Amino acid sequence: NGVSTEPLEKLVRAELDRLEVLDANDLRIRYRQLTRKTAPSHLPRWLLLRIVAYRIQARAFGDLDADALKFLADVAKSLDLERKNQSAAKTEDGARRQRVVPPVPPVAPRTRFRPGTLLMREHAGELHRVMVVEQGYQWNGCTYGSLSEVARAITGTIWNGPYFFGLRNKTGRADANQEKGPTGAEHEAC
Repeated sequence: NGVSTEPLEKLVRAELDRLEVLDANDLRIRYRQLTRKTAPSHLPRWLLLRIVAYRIQARAFGDLDADALKFLADVAKSLDLERKNQSAAKTEDGARRQRVVPPVPPVAPRTRFRPGTLLMREHAGELHRVMVVEQGYQWNGCTYGSLSEVARAITGTIWNGPYFFGLRNKTGRADANQEKGPTGAEHEAC
């Protein structure tokens, strides 16, 4: 966007430098100022310092989005469950089993639209309606995993789906008035 963040970075760096000299009690006070919650009493100074530093940076530069937070929570829950299972699990002779690393949960695909959103595009003289559903996109009685798959089914050629539906122009910005691409493709059943 052309706006320099250098002054902000200097302010944040100065604030982080000031944290280094704070004792645990002062860090707990700073934690409460930033989060409006009492810091857990079991946290050692070094961890409190890192949490406060993270909060300061997140406030200045932005925090993780909801999808990333959910992903991390799922990973933590999976690791916690695995630890509980590992501590309880023993082989028949009483020895502990070898630790197994749990699988990382998949990242949910990001969608810009809520289920129920209707996208429309005229192509080859025919109006095409695509419904956003939980599983992806529904067109002509079939469900597709991406808009690009829908565009390919409509045109018979490879397309960037958001571009085909006029959601993005060549520069990546929204432009609902674009009408480009090949015409006359036959529709195939899914």
